[in-house]
Amino acid sequence: METTINCAEACKEGCILGDKCPHREYVESTSNFIDNTSLDQILEIADEAVRKKRTEPPKWVIPDFPDLPS
Repeated sequence: METTINCAEACKEGCILGDKCPHREYVESTSNFIDNTSLDQILEIADEAVRKKRTEPPKWVIPDFPDLPS
């Protein structure tokens, strides 16, 4: 039986599943990015992402309504 957790909430202090973590494959690439990228570059990437998000047009979500009785 596989346990599912919300990693964003449960692992704030570090991974609680260890070797059983379903996101283990991303650890090495993330560590390399953090080790090899300056804080200034990371902040520039974040600023660009925020700027893009603010300038893109709004996305409309139209909910699916159940069939209404006739």
